[in-house]
Amino acid sequence: MVEKLRLIASRITKPMAILVISAHWEENVATLTSGVSPSLIYDYYGFPEASYEIEYPCRGEPALAEQVYELLDAAGIGTRLDAQRGFDHGLFVPLKIMYPQADIPCVQISLVKGLDPAGHIRIGRALAGVSHDGLLVIGSGFSFHNMKAFFTPDTDETRAMNTAFERWLIETMGDSDIEETGRSRRLENWVQAPFARYCHPREEHLLPLHVCYGMAQTACSESFELSILNKKSSMYLW
Repeated sequence: MVEKLRLIASRITKPMAILVISAHWEENVATLTSGVSPSLIYDYYGFPEASYEIEYPCRGEPALAEQVYELLDAAGIGTRLDAQRGFDHGLFVPLKIMYPQADIPCVQISLVKGLDPAGHIRIGRALAGVSHDGLLVIGSGFSFHNMKAFFTPDTDETRAMNTAFERWLIETMGDSDIEETGRSRRLENWVQAPFARYCHPREEHLLPLHVCYGMAQTACSESFELSILNKKSSMYLW
């Protein structure tokens, strides 16, 4: 994970602002951090003490949050600003790896409760209208997120299930021969993919990808295959 995130950061122009869709925040409506100096939320438990001492003192970007709010509202998508909410580890973990100087202003956007795939693609389509020089948008989730499986010995069967879903996802995101209506339909009906519910007993870690696809509306430029905690997983770059 560290290697691939650093590789991606080296391949793209350093952004002037970053918008992160985090798998770790769900609200009744799409909610945006709008504070000037958001704190960090250590939203995990049972980890080494040092993981609760991580610092990432980046600034917020209220003007960007306001613009995103207006775009979502104009699209008829329920939204609100939250000036008190801090940044969770869906933001500060990848960014501490990619941009350790913490010198880029950031905004975080929540998922919407109910976790409707089509609704999150629609959020992405609205975000496509953002006008901001040098904006990097990150869907911070995980292509495999079965917590029980991480701590259960692998078998030939579990490896095959993991591999089958990854193949489906890589094809869905990267095959330029798939028409966009078909790609969108595949993502909306992701539960029909091979062993979808084994890889995602709950879909919050997959849906940031739906938002990013909604913005791009095309096959990804590049995909990256990797192993995290002995599970096949993938990242996608537009």
